[in-house]
Amino acid sequence: MIQTRYGSGVTTKSDRPVGGAAFLLAQLGAHAATKFAERIGLHDLTAPQAGILRLLRGNQGISQQELAERLGVLPSRIVAFVDELERVGFVQRVRDESDRRRNALRLTDSGRGALETIARAARAHEADMCAGLTDHEHQQLIDLLARVAERQGLRPGVHPGYRTMRPPAARR
Repeated sequence: MIQTRYGSGVTTKSDRPVGGAAFLLAQLGAHAATKFAERIGLHDLTAPQAGILRLLRGNQGISQQELAERLGVLPSRIVAFVDELERVGFVQRVRDESDRRRNALRLTDSGRGALETIARAARAHEADMCAGLTDHEHQQLIDLLARVAERQGLRPGVHPGYRTMRPPAARR
């Protein structure tokens, strides 16, 4: 018999947790995304910025089109995100010398500093989210979730929310 207690004080008793694996993944995913956004929001950063900066860290010099492909979104949706990152000084567009029609995206020093902040926040977030697990259970959970994500055709390291995320509003 499993006893589940929710923050509201409601306790249920059953032979199984409330909801199946898919529900629990959705519940935890929404909770984790909200908590991470709150955590980095304290540093005036957003989750979309964090994801794009992380992708650029490992792919310096890619174009906006290549960035869009990696995120699985239309290139036109990326423009506003890159505009915002450039406006706050995290990214710069640099004309590609071999193809003058192409702008390469590069992290600035401020962008690398933001990545350090994001990395610290992500480590603390991971620790908080998995605090009830042993190191072995934590690794086991990562391995199992990676298998589920792969089977679902998700892009490794890319949040599927980019497909439905709205670009930031233009600021003047």
